[in-house]
Amino acid sequence: MIANIQPLKDIKKAGQKEEKKRSSDPIQAEYDDGIEFLKQDDLTQAAAAFHNVLRCYEEKKHQDGIANAANQLGNVCLKKGEFKKARDFYQRAWDICDRFEDPMSLLALSMQLVVVHRGLNDNDKALALCLDMLEVYDANNNPQGTVATMETMADIYLSINEKAKAADTYRTIASIHNNYSHKSIAEKFTERAKELEAEAA
Repeated sequence: MIANIQPLKDIKKAGQKEEKKRSSDPIQAEYDDGIEFLKQDDLTQAAAAFHNVLRCYEEKKHQDGIANAANQLGNVCLKKGEFKKARDFYQRAWDICDRFEDPMSLLALSMQLVVVHRGLNDNDKALALCLDMLEVYDANNNPQGTVATMETMADIYLSINEKAKAADTYRTIASIHNNYSHKSIAEKFTERAKELEAEAA
């Protein structure tokens, strides 16, 4: 006899969505709703949900909850292209995460703040954040994060017509890929660096 037969009630119809269990905590349930609205690009509903969540957590003085709600409101503003508002919400989340010494949350916020500062044409601040992120990735031996951040830096350099700096950045990315024997990827970045050096000359 086969012991691992799936019970009939567990078999879903093809294409049937898994029903997510709604949280019994009304604040968490509203937060989850906000996440769904954000995924669906229903930014008005998402903003309303996260504002309610933020207010509730402020009343409870629940710091984690305030940071999460502020972060999500930052995401809503970012999608709307409201960079100053996004920066203010992310900064509020940042202050809490910094106070509680939460480096991984600060790293995630840094990535979002890079996008914000690029949107505000504050490329110096965006680059400074990238350099801070590189230190964290280096300390945690995370080459994937390092490469992704350096690609962002190269994009920023290109947007401000700093072709030589972009070329240097691409050469560094190539050397990281070479260290991991990603020869064909490394060659692409080296070629891009050569093109930019020729243009910058």
